[in-house]
Amino acid sequence: MPTTPVRTCAAHPTRGRRPVAVMVALALSLALGGCMPTPDPSEPLPTMARQDAQDWAQELTTYLAQTAGVELTPSSIHPSFANCVGRHDEVVYDGRYTLSYAVTSAVPTAQHPEAVRKIRSALEQRGFEIKGYRETYDNQPAALLDAQHTEGRYLVSVETGGGTDRLLFRVNTRCLMAPKATVTPS
Repeated sequence: MPTTPVRTCAAHPTRGRRPVAVMVALALSLALGGCMPTPDPSEPLPTMARQDAQDWAQELTTYLAQTAGVELTPSSIHPSFANCVGRHDEVVYDGRYTLSYAVTSAVPTAQHPEAVRKIRSALEQRGFEIKGYRETYDNQPAALLDAQHTEGRYLVSVETGGGTDRLLFRVNTRCLMAPKATVTPS
């Protein structure tokens, strides 16, 4: 069977600059989603260095926070890389990884519903499918927003968490392949 060349995602073109929000949103969806292959198991995984994936997730969460009118807490950034696990719990140590990137924002609880409303609108305009959503629980602000970028196959979540005055932003990538030069066992 012929092999398809591995698609490589270029480093994010806007690094180091402060583009307008619309340009950031378009570039972010292209950074992972635009270079992702369709969900065909015979196609190779998209290639992206771990640092590039982390930078992309940081830019995405920053954009979402700006959309909501809140500021992220830099000391709360928590990137977590893990090996990809197959359908039957198999793990291949060839540089495959997933990233779960989390960061919080100190926001009064009463503002959580408005913040997730703004983020939901921005994500829907950019083609995300909303998988879960609520603004309150038991008549109290308790935000929850889960969205999936179908083409890129990554997930975004924003929720009340990490304390009642915290909004937790999380990005989870699909399985990515590290470039051969940076393959290291986990």
